[in-house]
Amino acid sequence: METFVAIAAIVLGILGLVGSVAPGLPGPPLSWVGLLVLYIWGTGTSSAGDPMTTTVLLVWLGIVIVVSVLDYVVPAYFTKVTGGSKFGSWGAIIGLFVGLIYPPVGMIFGSLLGAFIGELVFGQNPPMKSVKSALGAFIGFIFGTGLKLICAAVMMFYIVSYAF
Repeated sequence: METFVAIAAIVLGILGLVGSVAPGLPGPPLSWVGLLVLYIWGTGTSSAGDPMTTTVLLVWLGIVIVVSVLDYVVPAYFTKVTGGSKFGSWGAIIGLFVGLIYPPVGMIFGSLLGAFIGELVFGQNPPMKSVKSALGAFIGFIFGTGLKLICAAVMMFYIVSYAF
């Protein structure tokens, strides 16, 4: 049973890492569920013999909630700061999905190009302003993805240390 629980938690941690980069999968929440699985059904101790406490679990839940909210707020904030509109944000998201055909390069360039086209065509902005707001949307996307990836990676470290 312990082996099955450890494998399930690690699979959830890996899915959390993948979901931090790929859209559609909730990365950090999946990693947190991996911690929860170890807390409920696992031994609950790390390789050093330290027990996983409820406090650790709740602190990570709080971090996951904050990172998940910031993932939606930060790209919009960067887009607005650089003079963009909702068209740039939507273009970045659509470009990201189109770019899934050639990950990860397609996702990055798709997001950037989608934001530019959204601002240029639908936002009726001049080309230089469209480039500036597209870069803002892109930087916001990268920042949000980085936050999720760091959060999921640290939880993966905890999962591995508590699983073995």
